[in-house]
Amino acid sequence: MKPSLQLKIGPGLRLTPQLQQAIRLLQLSNLELHTEIQEALDSNMMLELDENDAEEPSNEQAADGNGEEIELKEALESDAIPDELPVDTAWEDIYDGNSGTGAARPSAATDYKCLEHADKRERTLYEHLHWQLNLIPTTETDRAIAVAIIDAIDDDGYLGCSLEDIRASLGAGLDGLEIGADEVEATLHLVQAMEPTGVGARNLQECLRLQLAQCPAELPWLAQAKALVEKHLPLLAAHDYTKLLRRMKLAREELQEVIALIQSMHPRPGAQVHDSQIQYIVPDVYVKKEAGAWKVALNHEVIPQLHINAGYAGMIRRADDSADNNCMKAHLQEARWFIKSLQSRSETLLRVAGAIVERQRAFLDYGEEAMRPLVLHDIAAALGLHESTISRATTRKYLHTPRGIFELKYFFSSQVSMELGGACSSTAIRALIKKLVNAEPPAKPLSDSKIAALLAQQGIQVARRTVAKYREALRIPPSNERKALL
Repeated sequence: MKPSLQLKIGPGLRLTPQLQQAIRLLQLSNLELHTEIQEALDSNMMLELDENDAEEPSNEQAADGNGEEIELKEALESDAIPDELPVDTAWEDIYDGNSGTGAARPSAATDYKCLEHADKRERTLYEHLHWQLNLIPTTETDRAIAVAIIDAIDDDGYLGCSLEDIRASLGAGLDGLEIGADEVEATLHLVQAMEPTGVGARNLQECLRLQLAQCPAELPWLAQAKALVEKHLPLLAAHDYTKLLRRMKLAREELQEVIALIQSMHPRPGAQVHDSQIQYIVPDVYVKKEAGAWKVALNHEVIPQLHINAGYAGMIRRADDSADNNCMKAHLQEARWFIKSLQSRSETLLRVAGAIVERQRAFLDYGEEAMRPLVLHDIAAALGLHESTISRATTRKYLHTPRGIFELKYFFSSQVSMELGGACSSTAIRALIKKLVNAEPPAKPLSDSKIAALLAQQGIQVARRTVAKYREALRIPPSNERKALL
């Protein structure tokens, strides 16, 4: 048989570039969408932001554009254009005429804002310790040892390697002599004297010891706290208060005061310096109750309003096949599709949020314990959309409710069958576990088996392993670590 080429015609699905653009815009967060819109404004001459205070002609008038084109041509060919365009401010309003440099003298408030926002870069613990080291007069050898010690300190403020390893990494000193272990130990004490207190410690016991040493001597229960940290810290970590009472020879109320003083220390001193920048969440959708019903509305401040530039659209000539005219036609078509994709994104997001709110009204009225089980298929079937579309529309999109701001993904949860029929969402079960733990006696916390038994009394059959998984997801420690001395 000889190989040959054949053409076959058959139906198939294919994503058009316009549909691909709509899908891509749908999955973007509001911050990413702002970047995408700015790139479109920079690359497409036909797009411009909608200024509310400016009266712009409609797109239909811009599409025809014959009158505007003639007027623009006449204006360009006339000699009525002035050499200098008028401005809405005077030179004296901005610059001080008496100043020798001609620059305006900013006010005190402006100076303060400039100083406040001069450096928004995050300062790390490494930089903070090096800044303090520069203020301490040291020899070159001691400085090299201190730099090596600071480099070995992790973000929590603990020394990550032994002093012997640090000494071995330094080798010989500047004078050719080998650096001694006592010299490294003395330099470590120098670093441990820096802020924050407790930095450079090799373990938790040393960290607490350094912090207690900085407390004033007249502080109540300071001596007992130092003794507990020095001799009985493993018992405190194991919450073995019975042995602590016997070995410390203190009353229960006195031991409480000692433990409270130790707990006021910082177990991770480096976290006090490592202050990350605050990330603000801007909601995409608002929901509020009006006349007894929950209403959903888009946050229009998140999405800038775009429209077609009437001036450039009016320059397009329908019968002109020049390269410039075809380029403007292509830009106009791309701009229309981009605006249409933005509108489609807003409509889909509003529909999905409305369907979620409709099914989670009990959560909005009563809280997490009333959360209903919900999956992507439920919303997709109700709106006639694909589950992937619902997933894109709910990823990194936030809903502002009277109970707080939640990601739309938060309202989806699996279901657990109840003994008397029906189902309960996993979010509601986690809320019940959190409620039970908050109400437990501190001296006798509830175990995972006991929590499962209490949930079974409410008709919710949950295994102990499931309770442990939900408890860990809530960042609740096990019962032996929740035990408190009362």
